[in-house]
Formats: sequence, C-alpha cells, structure tokens
Amino acid sequence: MMLLLAGTTQAQKAIDDAAVDSSMLQEMMVRTILDSIDKTIAYQYGKVPVKDIAELNLPAGYKYIPADKAQMILHDLWGNPERDDVLGMVVKNDYKVSELGAWAFIVSYDEDGYVKDEDADKINYDDLLKEIQESEIEINKERVKEGYPEIHLLDWAAKPYYDKDNKVLHWAKKLKFTGEEQLTLNYDVRILGRKGILSMNAVGTIDQLADINTHIPSIVKMAVFTDGNKYKDFNPSVDKVAAYTIGGLIAGKLIAKTGLLVLLLKNIKLILLAVFGGFAAFRKKLGGLFSRKKKEEEAPAYEPAPAEAVAIQEHTEPHTPDSNNNS
Repeated sequence: MMLLLAGTTQAQKAIDDAAVDSSMLQEMMVRTILDSIDKTIAYQYGKVPVKDIAELNLPAGYKYIPADKAQMILHDLWGNPERDDVLGMVVKNDYKVSELGAWAFIVSYDEDGYVKDEDADKINYDDLLKEIQESEIEINKERVKEGYPEIHLLDWAAKPYYDKDNKVLHWAKKLKFTGEEQLTLNYDVRILGRKGILSMNAVGTIDQLADINTHIPSIVKMAVFTDGNKYKDFNPSVDKVAAYTIGGLIAGKLIAKTGLLVLLLKNIKLILLAVFGGFAAFRKKLGGLFSRKKKEEEAPAYEPAPAEAVAIQEHTEPHTPDSNNNS
C-alpha cells in the first residue's frame, strides 16, 4: 500500500511539473509574440501634434503610441469596445506591449464645443458620485447587449479637481467589472479648449494610483492647445457652446466613453488554443480570445500547423503587481 501511495505521489508530481513547464513555455511564447508586435510600433518622442488643434510636449521619460497601434492595444489586447476617437497613447519610456499591466494615458478629443466653467466651485462631488452610480443601470444594459461585462463606479479614487487658471480638470475613478476580482483605475484629465475637450485618460489597476499620481503634474502640462484653439480664444459670435458644464462633463462622460480595461499578463492563464499563420490572423484571434469581449464566442479547436502564434485566455485568479514594478 505504501509503495502504491508513493508511486501515485510521484506520478502526480511529474504531472504537476509538466504542467508548470508547459505554462512557462506558453508564457515565453506569448511574450515573444507580444515583443514582436512592440517592434512594429513607431514610438514618437518630444513634440507630437494632435490633429490640428493641439500638441503634446513629451518630456524625457515618456513616449507616444500613434492612433492605429493605440486602438489595437485598447481593443484587441485589453478587450475594450472599439472607439474611433482615440488619437494615441502616452506611456512611460520603458513601456512594452508584453507588460500588459503597465498603465497608459489614452489621448482623445471631443469637439463638443466650449465648456463653461462657472459651476466648478459649486459642485458637490459626493452627490454627483451618487447620481452617476444611479445612472449605471441603463448604460450597463447596453454593455451587456453588446457582449461586454457590466461596469460599476465604486468610489472616487481621487475627487474631481478643476484648475481654473489652466483650464484643466482631473479626477480618478475606482471601477469594478462584473466577474473580475481586480479593480480597475481610470484617471481622467481634461484640458478645455475653444471648441472642445482634449482628454488624457489613464488606464491601470487601483494599486497603481500612487505611481500615476506622481506623473499627473507632467501629464497636465504636456498638452497645449495651439494659438487660435485655446480656451481664451473663444468667440461667442461664431463658436459653439457645449451642452454641458464642468459638472456635466464629469457625469455625462464618466461611464459612456470611459471605463477602459487593462489586463495584467500575470493574471492570464496561458493556453495553447490554436496555431495559425500570419500577423493579421493572430490579431483577429487575439481580439476574441485574449479580451473580455464577446462572452458568447467559443475558442477554436486545435489544428496542427506551423507554430507562428499563440492565443491566450484570461485567468480568473486575482493578482496584485509587485510594488516595485509599475508594469
């Protein structure tokens, strides 16, 4: 009996060791693929034009991801709904696509008009938080209909603050996605201009708030509207006025266009689902298998073929990134 138990234990250990080795191999393969994607990104540095209305002056320590690659990361890798207003991403200089837990600031622009700011000093942000939470029901109905998980605003991670002199509004949200243990952090920065709002929305995990906070002073100074497009250039005779003020900007845009996800590589269970050729095919599969999107989609069956890509599927076990590792 003892020999039988010993044999069973050894067999189980061999199986466990093989599973660990397989998981490590798969993770290495996935990182290799993502690193190859990283090499296709034409990172930009220094002064970066934003449409024809503003520019980003990136100091040392930051780089910019152009719109096409930013949309691929947001949609295909992180599993967010597609957005046509994304202009790019600001990331730290050591950012790599394979470090999926790294935070990033998503840059977008809404030409909704000139936002009046007279109400900024009168807003009760605790009351506003409750109003937004009550409005989640209708928004989540649409998200579920489109195949995305519900999103819930738990609290302010940082209460809204409006810098009236520089016309910059920023605040942070603590978000919970249905079915996820890890909380998501969105840190929103809005720079007001003559005809609209330039947005820089940080996506990360809640434990990255302290690190992101250290970068906020640089981020809010980074974006500058060009002459003729600044807030002070507003001409009431010809320019459109936005349908909302500062309070409406926070409440109205909070859930509808944000709530972006970031997916940690350390949270992912690596599974060899399919092997297929070509980067385009890999990107298409990655969008369905690596993200939270489209819960009804089924994983494809394995078919032997030349090993060129590995699709990966999210792991449900929660993970907290190391405090000394911001990615």
